[in-house]
Amino acid sequence: MATETQTPAAASCWACHAALARSEHFCAACGKVQPAAGTDFFSFFGLPRKLNLDVAALEREFYRLSRKLHPDVYARASAQEQQWSLEKSSQLNDAYRTLKDPIERTAYLLTLEGVQLEEQSKAATDRARQTGEVKKQVVPPGLLEEVFELNMQLEEARAAKTTGEDDPEVRRELETHKKHFEEKLEALSTELQGYWNEWDGAASDGERTQARDRMVDLLNRRSYIRNLVRDVKEALGN
Repeated sequence: MATETQTPAAASCWACHAALARSEHFCAACGKVQPAAGTDFFSFFGLPRKLNLDVAALEREFYRLSRKLHPDVYARASAQEQQWSLEKSSQLNDAYRTLKDPIERTAYLLTLEGVQLEEQSKAATDRARQTGEVKKQVVPPGLLEEVFELNMQLEEARAAKTTGEDDPEVRRELETHKKHFEEKLEALSTELQGYWNEWDGAASDGERTQARDRMVDLLNRRSYIRNLVRDVKEALGN
């Protein structure tokens, strides 16, 4: 299992042939933009695969690179350089958008580690509704009774909506569920940061695997609860 971003093989600048690392975006000798290369988002920013990031520093580097890759900078450059700058700008935006978000960053690192997270997304829900397929759902242990009760209340709320009625008691119960699940989401975010520390500080593959598995379980639980909140909001008309 990879624990750090691997050091890229040495390369040469296409313009002046000075030595550079493949992950470098610009030649230090002549300043020319370098060809866009397939690389993971951590490597794009020259970062190891760690989860505790200095987000403020990440933002500063994003804006620095954005200015250097702006199309106006390459207005008089060759068509190839213009294309490279556009490709790198796209990579930059994708990498920054993913790494700045704590949940997206964690999920992305897990995909780099070969993990396939369960489909709890809205897209999966919508697809299941359209095709009639059974969506993969794993109710987190400890939530079975509450989810069963919630589903009954959601059905009551939907049935009332179709008849133009509104049951204040059901609405109050749904509001209570929504608040409770939103609190669970906040608690999971705090729990996740503890697993970041375990991942970043892992001294062996075994410790790293343990941290990985805990993060996978947490993200799947979070995804399920997030969908419950969404369903309640829809029923309440929020």
